[in-house]
Amino acid sequence: MTGYADRPWLKHFTEEQRQDVEHPPSVLHSFLDAAGRVPDHQALRYFDGALGYRELDDLSDGLARHLVARGFAPGDRLAVMLQNVPQFVVAVLAAWRAGGTVVPVNPMYRQGELAHILQDAGVAAIVCSESAWHDYVRATAAGSPVRIALTASEFDLQTRDDPRVLTATRRPADDARDLLAAARAGGPAYDAVLPAADDTALISYTSGTSGRPKGARNTHGNLSFNAHRQIRIQALGDDAVVFALAPVFHITGMVCQLSAALAAGHTLALAYRFEPGVVLDAFREHRPAYTVGPSTAFMALLARPDATAADFASFRLISSGGAPLPPAVVEAFRSRTGGLYLANGYGLTECSAPCASVPPGSEAPVDPVSGTLAVGVPGPGTMVRILDDAGAEVPFGTQGEIAVTGPMVVPGYWNRPEESAAALPGGELLTGDIGFMDEDGWLYVVDRKKDMINASGFKVWPREVEDVLYTHPAVREAAVVGVPDAYRGESVKAYVSLRPGADADPAEIVAYCKERLAAYKYPREVEVLGDLPKTATGKILRRELKAQAG
Repeated sequence: MTGYADRPWLKHFTEEQRQDVEHPPSVLHSFLDAAGRVPDHQALRYFDGALGYRELDDLSDGLARHLVARGFAPGDRLAVMLQNVPQFVVAVLAAWRAGGTVVPVNPMYRQGELAHILQDAGVAAIVCSESAWHDYVRATAAGSPVRIALTASEFDLQTRDDPRVLTATRRPADDARDLLAAARAGGPAYDAVLPAADDTALISYTSGTSGRPKGARNTHGNLSFNAHRQIRIQALGDDAVVFALAPVFHITGMVCQLSAALAAGHTLALAYRFEPGVVLDAFREHRPAYTVGPSTAFMALLARPDATAADFASFRLISSGGAPLPPAVVEAFRSRTGGLYLANGYGLTECSAPCASVPPGSEAPVDPVSGTLAVGVPGPGTMVRILDDAGAEVPFGTQGEIAVTGPMVVPGYWNRPEESAAALPGGELLTGDIGFMDEDGWLYVVDRKKDMINASGFKVWPREVEDVLYTHPAVREAAVVGVPDAYRGESVKAYVSLRPGADADPAEIVAYCKERLAAYKYPREVEVLGDLPKTATGKILRRELKAQAG
């Protein structure tokens, strides 16, 4: 019988696509090479503005000089808390040029969420929008290791004021330097040391068993392997435009869009954040060849009455990842776009985005029993196994935990040796996802082993939401579960019991959480019960509540 070691998925790739480069150059190396080869080629587009490779090279070098002059040293961490704007890219390249590590931060995070990351990662410098700096980042950074602050205006490099997206009013900070001004001013020369494969490129925060986000250490080797694998297999062509549909602060956007585009010398088109009408306008203007995003984004695009097949005519490939992709959405997308196939994919922060995808020219099968669409096949150089609870391989077609090995798998979590050892025994990533593989190498994800909630591709740990609920003066007990949601895949629902004599309206509790959590984390529904179900030892039974919620 064929086993996983025989890698049946390789049959789906050409001989050329299988030829992995064992140690491809880092994304920074490849970007600098592109800047030398095609200095006048557009590297970034942002609405009506653009930056060439030479300009992006100069700006990132200037910002690196500024950071080093202010005491930023090799190994230091730079938090980048921005939407899809050019300054994000400049900051990432500058940190790497200065020998530093980037900590991507979701701009939707609130004060408590940000404070944890700044402290846990020991962040030395931060980049955020001017509005966020004034609203709460300044106060949060004051109690953290941050000693360098830079701000970015959403309006820079743009000549068209689009009120649907750009709503912030420019308020220059008096205690944080403007990023582009600092980059243009530059600073003294510094000793540039290009990164080694084992150097940490990113600390990407993801929730874990404790409920507190922990940082996955994505190395430069992790990023470059997946970026160059994508470049080689997709073969988009020298003049391709990649549209950043996924946020670049997320591992998917960072690797599949930003890293792959700049390493290949392509053009990366940015449009602040996802808004269906703005995205369609950007498709019409920039004529991209490739993009990737969660299935919810494509559902939102299909819901636009003005979306036509002509808007998608430039695409050669479109990928979906980060949220379950129903087969019906694939067919609806094909119908509305004139035959364009929406290719599924699977990955995690800990494997630097994709570890399985649908090869170009193929279509993922649907499991006839469950109706589940395959997420793809593992890539060349990647090993995926399905394991039982004892860690033994199960036969093809049998469900078990998905385990991944390969050059894209992180070496561990930042300052979490015990959790690293548990999740990555022997370097093999135990994903916590339940799935199976068929004999042709197609991988199916059918459930999650953990209680993690996946809302529109963003991961939500129930404990984090419960901790906020417990700060409400009327709440006695709290439990959070994920419930099916036709649009988001899952949404957050909270069950609470109240303190004796207390009174609280569910809508008021929702609003309370909304003020304290990122938009995708707060519960969309709160149900008040007299008591929550518990074990004999007093542990709240989430599984019973989840079953009750349906």
